[in-house]
Amino acid sequence: MNLGLLCFVAYRAMESGVLEALAAAGHGDLTAAQGRVFARIGENGTRVTELAEQAQITKQTAGFLVDQLERAGYVERVPDPSDARARLVRIAPRGSEAVKVARAAEAEIEATWTRHLGKQSAAQLRRSLTKLREITDPYA
Repeated sequence: MNLGLLCFVAYRAMESGVLEALAAAGHGDLTAAQGRVFARIGENGTRVTELAEQAQITKQTAGFLVDQLERAGYVERVPDPSDARARLVRIAPRGSEAVKVARAAEAEIEATWTRHLGKQSAAQLRRSLTKLREITDPYA
């Protein structure tokens, strides 16, 4: 199995675990596609076009997913203070609750992986993947 696929398998396991934890906490209406867009919303909000670019999806798809998230109360659209014509997508209070659940689930999953790999191997994996990100993630 190639390295990219190995990374993807681990990512999907993390994503599934987080979605299960969210569902158990009353956020079962969140989908993986919505989560991939939601995870890219910056602290001060992010434009839909930027979300689309970072998630590598069309602007229309990003807008559709943001519409769903907004209807469910996870995000809100607010005026962009740097451009009166633009709007920012910002995490709403319900979204903040979901973020707390997701972060706790991520930490639990990482702890399980660390127990399985050992602390030294897990730390080396983190260092290696962080270094690899330098050439694979244009948003790093």
